[in-house]
Amino acid sequence: MLTISLHGIRLHAKVGLYPEEKITGNEFEIDVDVFVNVTHENAFPFIDYSLIEQMVAEAFAEPGELLESFVRTIHGRVKEKFPENDRVRVAVRKLNPPLATATKYSQVCFEA
Repeated sequence: MLTISLHGIRLHAKVGLYPEEKITGNEFEIDVDVFVNVTHENAFPFIDYSLIEQMVAEAFAEPGELLESFVRTIHGRVKEKFPENDRVRVAVRKLNPPLATATKYSQVCFEA
């Protein structure tokens, strides 16, 4: 199994469930892993991770509220762009979410 990963993509976006999040925005961190079933006998595929970064940035440029929506959008775009994948894993973290207690991040992750 070959794994191509792009971890720790950081960006600021004015998205979130609460009205103030749409004004001030939040910091997000995203991880994307593309798993490809390969053997030593075959050439390894080229997965351009700059395209993955672009898909993440484009997803967060669109309006949205839920981390689940962003995970689904990014996952679908990566699966479609790289059909040689066996599975894709996407994790989206909202850093310092607006909660009553100090919380490092909230996260939604999907792999299929």
